[in-house]
Amino acid sequence: MIKYIAGLFFVLLLQMSYNVYAGAPKEALKLYKANNPNVQYVGRVDFANPLKPRMWSPGVYIKFRYDGKKCELLINDEVLYGKSHNYLEIAIDNNTPYRVQTTGKANVIMIGEELADGEHTVVICKDTESQIGYIDFVGMRCAKLLPPPAQPARKIEYIGDSMTSGAGMDQSITPCGKGEWYDQHNAYMSYGPRTSRNLNAQWQLTSVAGIGMAHSCCNMNITMPLVFDKIFLRNDSIAWNFKHYQPDVVTVCLGQNDGLGDSTRYCDIYTKFIKTVRQKYPAADIVCLSSPMADEKLSAALQNYLTAITAEVNNSGDKKVYKYFFSRRYYQGCGTHPDMKEHEFIADELTSYLKQLKGW
Repeated sequence: MIKYIAGLFFVLLLQMSYNVYAGAPKEALKLYKANNPNVQYVGRVDFANPLKPRMWSPGVYIKFRYDGKKCELLINDEVLYGKSHNYLEIAIDNNTPYRVQTTGKANVIMIGEELADGEHTVVICKDTESQIGYIDFVGMRCAKLLPPPAQPARKIEYIGDSMTSGAGMDQSITPCGKGEWYDQHNAYMSYGPRTSRNLNAQWQLTSVAGIGMAHSCCNMNITMPLVFDKIFLRNDSIAWNFKHYQPDVVTVCLGQNDGLGDSTRYCDIYTKFIKTVRQKYPAADIVCLSSPMADEKLSAALQNYLTAITAEVNNSGDKKVYKYFFSRRYYQGCGTHPDMKEHEFIADELTSYLKQLKGW
């Protein structure tokens, strides 16, 4: 018996020594599915399959809180055209957000390895546009999923085109003219989400690259008034339930792709669209924005149009429709889009205006 106890003690010593050199056991991660009530979704999301919520639009984001250190995100990608891979922005706590790119149809993205053990809040934002394809959120694996943080009470919706989507702005890794055309997309750092974070507000980007109010570019057969009520705007499909998101403020930044055309037709279509927005959002303030990337000639025309449109709507009884003209042109990004720093300037301008308008 003494020999047995001595032998057992020796084995325990060996095991203790192994633990010291091998490190602590790996953190046990538990699977939490996408339909867990502690996961928050903001934006136009298709919940037809609640275990795989599907999202096309740029700026759609997922928010959750967990206890532990690392966490694995389970995300499917359409891999449209057989090669396109979406970019996602990952923001954890107050750390600097960063972009990651999917690499296939089924992706396991590890986050938090550099973090201290404890509670962490995560935001996952789709950086790329609907033309790059959808993503499905399948869930996450972490030590413990916690009740979500309270969402900001304020809500803003940003209606627009490629600039609102954050196209052509992020040259931190791939410069203009290199890589794929979507490698510079970054919806999370675009002017809308920046403005919302400045104002402690939720955001929704209702935007499609190339879209216009009366005329879209690039042989597109859709315009914003046609697809405004959809989840998958680019394909004009899947009805959106406007009750899911009732914004305090709606901004409309269109006209860049319409160009200089029939001003009467443009103003008529724009005015009718404002009435549609009002029907969907009875209490919202609606702000018509000039295009920050327009050249001098187009900018002057759009300002004239918006002055006439807002005057007509105000005179018809809707006093909560406004106009705002940006102070200068922003075009240092790819394809004369604003770059990352210019989106910050645009957001600062819009933040100041909305603070004054809303008393925020």
